[in-house]
Amino acid sequence: MPCWRHKLELLANDRWLVFVCAMWIQSVAGVGYLFGGSMSPAIKTSLGYNQKQIALLGVAKNLGDAIGFVSGALSEVSPSWVVLIVGATQNLIGYGVVWLVVTGQLPNLPLWMLFVAIFVGTNGETYYNTASLVSCIHNFPESRGPVVGILKGFSGLSGAILTQVYLMFNPSHDSSVILMVALGPPVVVLALLFIVRPVDERSCRTNLRSDDLRFLAIYGFCVVLAVYLLGLLVLQSLVDISQTTITTSGAILVVFMVVPVLVPFSSVFTSGNSVTLVKSQEGTSNVDQHEVKTLIERSDILPEKKRAPCIGEDFTLLQALGQADFWLIFMSLVLGVGSGITVIDNLGQICYSLGYNNTKIFVSLISISNFLGRVAGGYFSELIIRKFSLPRTLAMSAVQMIMSLGLIYYAIDWPGKIYVVTIVIGMGYGAHWAIAPASVSDIFGLKSFGSLYNFQITALPIGSFVFSGVIASNIYDYYARKQAGTTTETESLVCTGTVCYSVTCGLMSMVCLMAMVFSLSVVYRTRKFYLRIHRVSKT
Repeated sequence: MPCWRHKLELLANDRWLVFVCAMWIQSVAGVGYLFGGSMSPAIKTSLGYNQKQIALLGVAKNLGDAIGFVSGALSEVSPSWVVLIVGATQNLIGYGVVWLVVTGQLPNLPLWMLFVAIFVGTNGETYYNTASLVSCIHNFPESRGPVVGILKGFSGLSGAILTQVYLMFNPSHDSSVILMVALGPPVVVLALLFIVRPVDERSCRTNLRSDDLRFLAIYGFCVVLAVYLLGLLVLQSLVDISQTTITTSGAILVVFMVVPVLVPFSSVFTSGNSVTLVKSQEGTSNVDQHEVKTLIERSDILPEKKRAPCIGEDFTLLQALGQADFWLIFMSLVLGVGSGITVIDNLGQICYSLGYNNTKIFVSLISISNFLGRVAGGYFSELIIRKFSLPRTLAMSAVQMIMSLGLIYYAIDWPGKIYVVTIVIGMGYGAHWAIAPASVSDIFGLKSFGSLYNFQITALPIGSFVFSGVIASNIYDYYARKQAGTTTETESLVCTGTVCYSVTCGLMSMVCLMAMVFSLSVVYRTRKFYLRIHRVSKT
């Protein structure tokens, strides 16, 4: 076989190529983040809904994004490409129906039918997430924090990426963003259908030092990408730029997204082998004995059949449901992400209430913050384990404290509050989705990670329903009716001023403190486990 043909074969089966392609899928997978600032105003204006009805549709979006039991079960019996096809189909049908209704090409549907359509469309995300995360966790079992953080980070960044791509086409109507959401992600997913998958298990044990260098390159790309997008946001907010400039900057962004493919190309075409294999515990290896020992301790070996699994071994979902640590992490997620999603879902209305008309800038800003929070959360949660042998959930408790302070800042009505709450809540919300899944994999193993992860993310719709669908929407409508001098609930009323969301932010600040207590409880309960299994990294 010619050398170049052999290299291409190595590239096609390289786990770093799978990882980069999974990053691309995740970069269009978070379409739900466009709902609060871009899609909901178009729906509200076209169909004449009040804020409570919009909040209900937001719950549908969050339910669709969180209920991934079907995708998790499908991933256990079907290859990744089947999972991705199902997700792309749901994405296209669900949001395609919403676009047809909003543009008047279909007659107005009852609210419950739009609820179902948004649920189905957003539920496609769970298939994208499951295929990407399960494949890459399988391929990188020794680097869970960075893998989860980066992949979930690009999902969080997708709002900013899709917004810039949307602006490239100079849309004439706000409803065009819904059409982009219906068509864009399925096209990307279908193009990468057969690449994102678990690769040969022999390729999943590599030199940790070389992996760290490649992850460092990916982290560097993430920072540069975030800075570039932030620069575009600042430019768009300060000056009126021409459509030509917008189109050019968007095209540069698309080209820039291709840069990470240099990582797998360099590993294959500039080195003798794409991976350094650990052949067996007794066989020869290019990895030193310290790294082999670390890999063995992190490999989550199956427990004996006649005894229940211990912490750090492989739990089934039913076994994990009987553990206090699982529920403590879950409740911390309900409170923490519930507070974050309340701001995200209501961001468009928060901006309007404060007099900001260009909500797309803040949607992109919170998306970038979300991205940085996920990447940083994965990195620092791994760092405190490797360097200090501390429980991963300690990072989550610190994040929840910072979120509480950011919400209080808004409630007090201090200067620049919209920027503070957008950045702090975006980063805090994002960090949860890097730290919590990795924590669950640490404590309950990797074998049933898909099911465990998809159960944990049901915290999102629960928190959304309670804090956004009930508390925030009722407070907003109360002040809107008070300002209008009416008690009628069916009118599409608008609230203006800080008061519309200051009470909500004050309440969410207390909720974040409660979440921190749950996280610290897990820290206390698992401290000996983390000290034991990671002691080798200090020797």
